[in-house]
Amino acid sequence: MSKPKTTPVFYDEQEERTFWEVNDSSAYIDWGKAEKVTLSNLKPSTKTISLRLPESLLERIKIEANKRDMPYQSLIKAWLAEDVKEHSL
Repeated sequence: MSKPKTTPVFYDEQEERTFWEVNDSSAYIDWGKAEKVTLSNLKPSTKTISLRLPESLLERIKIEANKRDMPYQSLIKAWLAEDVKEHSL
């Protein structure tokens, strides 16, 4: 592969967006030298849902969450994630 072209200096995000819409990045970046990175501080997108639970079950969950010193919603999410992970193929 020949030496990559020098990426121009952009004065704003719109100018950069317009440039990359019409130019192939492989002419400017040697993707063969790219390294995989992990962005561990990114938070996954979430979606709010409504879940109806019997009051007695919710109270028991809140008690368990209190014992663990965590919000009950976080405990429910942790339990769901754990169960899905266990039962995934």
